[in-house]
Amino acid sequence: MSSNAITIFLLFLNISLFPAICALNQEGLSLLSWLSTFNTSSSAAFFSSWNPNHQNPCKWDYIKCSSAGFVSEITISSIDFHTTFPTQILSFNFLTTLVISDGNLTGEIPPSIGNLSSLILLLLNSNSIVGEIPREIGNCSKLRQLELFDNQLSGKVPAEVGQLWGLAVFRAGGNSGIYGEIPMQMSNCQELVLLGLADTGISGQIPYRFGQLKKLKTLSIYTANLTGEIPPEIGNCSSLENLFVYQNQISGEIPAELGLLKNLRRVLLWQNNLAGSIPATLGNCLGLTVIDFSLNSLTGEIPMSFANLGALEELLLSDNNISGKIPPFIGSFSRMKQLELDNNLLSGEIPATIGQLKELSLFFAWQNQLSGSIPIELANCEKLQDLDLSHNFLSGSVPNSLFNLKNLTKLLLISNGLSGEIPPDIGNCTSLIRLRLGSNKFTGQIPPEIGLLSNLSFLELSENQFTGEIPPDIGNCTQLEMVDLHGNRLQGTIPTSFQFLVSLNVLDLSMNRMSGSVPENLGRLTSLNKLILNENYITGPIPNSLGLCKDLQFLDMSSNRITGSIPEEIGRLQGLDILLNLSRNSLSGPVPESFSNLSNLANLDLSHNMLTGSLRVLGNLDNLVSLNVSYNNFSGSIPDTKFFQDLPATVFSGNQKLCVNRMVATQVEASMAGYLIEILSSVLFSGSDEENSLEWDFTPFQKLNFSVNDIVNKLSDSNVVGKGCSGMVYRVETPMKQVIAVKKLWPKKSDELPERDLFSAEVTTLGSIRHKNIVRLLGCCDNGRTRLLLFDYISNGSFSGLLHEKRVFLDWDARYKIILGAAHGLTYLHHDCIPPIVHRDIKANNILVGPQFEAFVADFGLAKLVGSSDSSEASNTVAGSYGYIAPEYGYSLRITEKSDVYSYGIVLLEALTGMEPTDHQIPEGAHIVTWINKELRERRREFTSILDQQLLIMSGTQTQEMLQVLGVALLCVNPNPEERPSMKDVTAMLKEIRQENEDYEKPNFLGKGVPINPKATVDCSSFSKSSEPLIRSPTSLP
Repeated sequence: MSSNAITIFLLFLNISLFPAICALNQEGLSLLSWLSTFNTSSSAAFFSSWNPNHQNPCKWDYIKCSSAGFVSEITISSIDFHTTFPTQILSFNFLTTLVISDGNLTGEIPPSIGNLSSLILLLLNSNSIVGEIPREIGNCSKLRQLELFDNQLSGKVPAEVGQLWGLAVFRAGGNSGIYGEIPMQMSNCQELVLLGLADTGISGQIPYRFGQLKKLKTLSIYTANLTGEIPPEIGNCSSLENLFVYQNQISGEIPAELGLLKNLRRVLLWQNNLAGSIPATLGNCLGLTVIDFSLNSLTGEIPMSFANLGALEELLLSDNNISGKIPPFIGSFSRMKQLELDNNLLSGEIPATIGQLKELSLFFAWQNQLSGSIPIELANCEKLQDLDLSHNFLSGSVPNSLFNLKNLTKLLLISNGLSGEIPPDIGNCTSLIRLRLGSNKFTGQIPPEIGLLSNLSFLELSENQFTGEIPPDIGNCTQLEMVDLHGNRLQGTIPTSFQFLVSLNVLDLSMNRMSGSVPENLGRLTSLNKLILNENYITGPIPNSLGLCKDLQFLDMSSNRITGSIPEEIGRLQGLDILLNLSRNSLSGPVPESFSNLSNLANLDLSHNMLTGSLRVLGNLDNLVSLNVSYNNFSGSIPDTKFFQDLPATVFSGNQKLCVNRMVATQVEASMAGYLIEILSSVLFSGSDEENSLEWDFTPFQKLNFSVNDIVNKLSDSNVVGKGCSGMVYRVETPMKQVIAVKKLWPKKSDELPERDLFSAEVTTLGSIRHKNIVRLLGCCDNGRTRLLLFDYISNGSFSGLLHEKRVFLDWDARYKIILGAAHGLTYLHHDCIPPIVHRDIKANNILVGPQFEAFVADFGLAKLVGSSDSSEASNTVAGSYGYIAPEYGYSLRITEKSDVYSYGIVLLEALTGMEPTDHQIPEGAHIVTWINKELRERRREFTSILDQQLLIMSGTQTQEMLQVLGVALLCVNPNPEERPSMKDVTAMLKEIRQENEDYEKPNFLGKGVPINPKATVDCSSFSKSSEPLIRSPTSLP
């Protein structure tokens, strides 16, 4: 028995054996009675001052008494009770303050709470209380502050709350089970200052009678189900400072009466269904600091009256239909930090007055109809970090002075009509991380000063008119992950200095006039994922060293003047699975025997060379979906496989000695040119009985041995294995006994935005990528009414299911392999795909687990290509799942790669603790990040206290690794997205923690006998910075 338990036992033994001696009054006895209900002795230790020998509890911790000796205040916070509401205190007639917050209080609030007629302050927030808010709360007539947020309450807000005429604060947000309309009677609470019902199921309209609440300062009902219009009577709330009703379904126009609110500071109405123009009357609200009307359907121009808003710091109008010009008075916003005008219909020139915004750090105006030149005055915005003017009609040259901005990290000017040369001044822009100037009319040479940009990770200058040689100085930019210079007029040789770009994932120099041979030292680029050199004048042989680029998936060297034989080393690139195109060169010799290793390759083009010998070795490539070997000197018979027999004769033509279907290839019409089979070939099949009038369009992405009818006929309820936001998932066995997963998407709504087409999203994303840790898309089917996605069936289901449903116990080795595999998959999406792909819904349920605990990232229905703006464009679709969404999404709706990193960090914490992000086991109903922060940083407990205790028992010898992974997780969930590591860095840290071959054979063998690398130890000082609780934006009062 612990010392705490002994203390409690002796207290009550003392009471029971010596009742005559004990002078404790009834209130003290009631409190001790409640103390006896605590399930954990560790919590009882906080109450050592509760001495039964005292006459009353007035000197006890957490207790205050009136002058008459009766309990008047009980204030207990951040102690894990794990017990029910203290009914023992409901007879305390003089109790004015009851605060039991952040204490994992369970059960319901009893109706007898109404007996506490003297109660002024009732704070029960951040617990695990269930049930409804009792109607009897209306009897607490003196109540001024009622805070019940972040519990598990359900039901409707009782109308009796309207009887609390002195109520100043009512907060019940963060209770997803609360539903129904806001009771009209709440307008009787004339003293109300703050009303918080955010993140609930509250529906209906904002009551028009709320206009009677003259003292209301904050109305916070965001992320709910509000409908209807914002009542014009809201303009009578003369004290209103904060109006937070974003992420609802509010319609109609923004009422002009908002302009009557002289005290209004922040108005956030983003992601609703608002239409009409922005009311000019808002210009009367001189104290406004934040306006966010993004993601609506607003029209008209930015009101001229906004010129009066001198205190404005953030103006966010993205994703509307706002037209007209950017008004020159924008320069009068001397405090402006964020200006987001992207995805509208703005035209005209960017006003020169924008240069007066000395505090501006972010300016987005991409995807508009802006014209004219980039104002030279923009260079006066010395704090500017992110500038995106992509997809407009801008012309002229980029001002030289723009490159003197020392804080500029992202410059995106994609798809305009910009011309002139890039000045040497670009070397001054030393903070630059992303430079994307593609699809313009730039001329001249690429300045060698780019080599001074040591932080540069993305360099895109494609589809311009650059001439001259590629400066070797680019080799100094050792952080580069992508170099895309295709579609220019570049000459000379590929710089040998590229060998130093060891982080490079993509090198695209295609469609230029490059000459000379491919440098042998390119083989040092072991991270290279795509090498694209087609349509140049490159000569010489293919270097053997390319066989060292083990991560290579896409190799296109077509349409050059390459000679010699194909190196055996190319056939040893087992990761080469998307494309190998060596066509239209002068290659000779046979196809290397090593090509039999390219078992994952989907597309192979060797046409228009002088290759000889047999095609026998290609018969082993089971995943080919596209092949062209035309116009060579191949001989013999084609492999006797169904794939080869089904190919059209054109892909073999021009090989005089090659037997195709018992006919010599020269018998094929000479006029028929060899061409590549379309990768996405459409094959029509007749529909099922249910939809026999519709034809199926079936697009295979792999070599398949079944028809669409084999699939459709088995989509029965008995085969359902899952259901999600995008559709139903079935387990289907084909006639050839292959087990696949079929996702049948929900029907697309007629008014659905293109962005919400989850079918297109997954096909577009998964159809173009291949990685061992990303679920493989086999094909897709569409008959105009029903849409199907076909995947490999992953036997163990999701990581979430394995972790929380307790079907099997996952030891640390298994969990480590899963999280590392998922990290590899995300790293590929973020760093190896061009443009990068942001998953936007990373969670344990979207990480599937194979039979050997391999991880497969799945469910790309919300995925986005980081395209024109690459700077985290906004979305009309709520991205992510509750508990995993990065905090910045709550106030900006911007999803970037760093948002995926945050979600992945939550998965790491889930793996360590065995608990979901908002698990009911977490004390006080807190989010997992908040809880871990309190345990480790505030309470300074051992980190093992937050681990899955069964994991600690079964894998206790590996706690050092767990600590290091915890350090990585806390870096990932840093509330500041800029301070989170990239997924590439995350993967590197995880790999460094365990120095062992990543291709583990079985989980229970992982890491045995491997010494911990001291370099991998995560400094615990990172906890203090990275384990900060989820920082809600100032808008986040629930």
